Amino acid sequence: MSSVVAKQRQESFIFIKNYPSFMLEINRIRQNRDDVITTLKKRNWSADQMIIVDKVIDKDDERKRVQTELDQMNAHSNKKSKEIGQLFAQGKKEEAEALKNEIGQLKGQMKELEDQHREVKQELEEFLLQIPNILHPSVPEGKGEEDNEVYKSWSEGLPELDDKANDPHWELAEKYDLFDLKLGAKITGSGFPLYRNKGAKLQRALINFFLDQAIAAGYEEILPPLIVNEDTARATGQLPDKEGQMYHITEEDFYLIPTAEVPITNIFRDVKLKTSDFPVKLTGHTPCFRREAGSYGADVKGLNRVHQFDKVEIVQIDHPNRSYDTLDDMLAHVEGLLKKLELPYRILRLCGGDVGFTSALTYDFEVYSAAQKKWLEVSSVSNFETFQSNRMNLKFKNDEGKNQLAHTLNGSALALARIVAALLENNQTPEGIKIPAVLQPYTGFNIIK
Repeated sequence: MSSVVAKQRQESFIFIKNYPSFMLEINRIRQNRDDVITTLKKRNWSADQMIIVDKVIDKDDERKRVQTELDQMNAHSNKKSKEIGQLFAQGKKEEAEALKNEIGQLKGQMKELEDQHREVKQELEEFLLQIPNILHPSVPEGKGEEDNEVYKSWSEGLPELDDKANDPHWELAEKYDLFDLKLGAKITGSGFPLYRNKGAKLQRALINFFLDQAIAAGYEEILPPLIVNEDTARATGQLPDKEGQMYHITEEDFYLIPTAEVPITNIFRDVKLKTSDFPVKLTGHTPCFRREAGSYGADVKGLNRVHQFDKVEIVQIDHPNRSYDTLDDMLAHVEGLLKKLELPYRILRLCGGDVGFTSALTYDFEVYSAAQKKWLEVSSVSNFETFQSNRMNLKFKNDEGKNQLAHTLNGSALALARIVAALLENNQTPEGIKIPAVLQPYTGFNIIK
C-alpha cells in the first residue's frame, strides 16, 4: 500500500467537518449505562462522581427536546413563508403582511431556542469530556500500580553485577562522561539531561534501531510537529485530563507534545477511511515533554524520571473486529525489541485504578535495572477502541455501507531514558560498559570505557 498520509490528498479519503461525533458516545452511554457504571467503579470512582453518567443522559434529553421544538418551529416558519407568497399572488397584501409579522416574531423565538440549544450542547460536551473510556472486561480490579497483574515475566534469571561494577547509571554517566544532569539543569532546569560523547551516540543508535525495526514491521515513518494546538490535544484525550502535565505556550495557546501519539494520530482527525486502508501503521521519533515531577528520592534520580526524553512511537488504526489481534501484534513487536537488546523485562496488565483515562486496555513493559534492583517502565501499549476516533471523528465505511468509528492503538517502541539507564547498569563490567550486539552497527563501538 502506498503512503497512507499521501493518500489523504486523493479522492478515496472523504473529509467530513462539523459532525457532532459525541452523539454516538451518548448513545453508547445510554445503551450500555451499566457497563459505564461498572467501568467507573473499576476505576475507583465514588458514587458522587458517577452521578455524571445520569447528568449526561438528562442533558441529552434536554438537547433533544430543544432540538425537536426548534425543528417544529422551523418547519412552521417555512410553511408560513410559502403562504406569504401565495397571499401576495392572490392580492391579499394585508394578510400577507400580518403573516410576515408573525414569522418575524417566530424567528425571534427561534433565535432564543438556538442560543439555548448551543448552550445545552456545550454543557453536554463538558460532561462527556469528564467520562473516561469503557474498560475491556479483562482489565483486573485494583486501586493503583501495586495491583497491576503480571501478564508475562522474564523466564531467565535476573542479572547480578560484579562487586567491582555495580554502579547506578547516574554514577556511570559521570564516570564515562555520557550525560550531564547538572549542565542540563543549568541550561534549562531539573529533569532536562544533556547527553554527550558516547552517551549521545548511544541515544542516536537506539533511535535509529527502533525506527528501523518499526519500518521493517511495515510502519510508515512520520516526523511530526513537536507543538500542537488545543483541538489536537483534545482529540486524543490529553485535554482536559492531562492539562496539568503538559507544557503550555500561553501566547499562541499551543502545547508541547507529551508523546508522538498526539500529532501522529491526529493526522486522521475528520477523515473517513475505507476498509481496504486497514491497518494504518505509523511510527515516529520525537522528543517528549512532560511536566510531571513524580516523587523525590531514588525514584527520580538520574534518568528514572525526566521532563524531556526521546521516544519512538508506533500507532495503528484498524477495524474494530481486529483491533485486539493488532494489540497482540504490537505487544510482540515491543517484546521483540527488548529481547534483541538482551534486557530482562516483564509485561503488566494494568488494573482499573491505573489504566489511563483514554484507554480500554493497557499493557506496560518494564525492564530490570540491575544496579538499582528495581523494575523501570519503558513502554505502554494500549487499545483505545473508539474513544479517540469518536473525539477525532475518524470513521470508515463498513460492509453495510454505514459510517463506523475505527479503533486506534499506540505503543512506546521504545522510550529511551530508562532503556539507557538499564543498558548502562546491566552491561557494566570492570573493563567498561558492553554494547548489545544488535546496537553495535549503529554505535560504531562495542564497549564504553
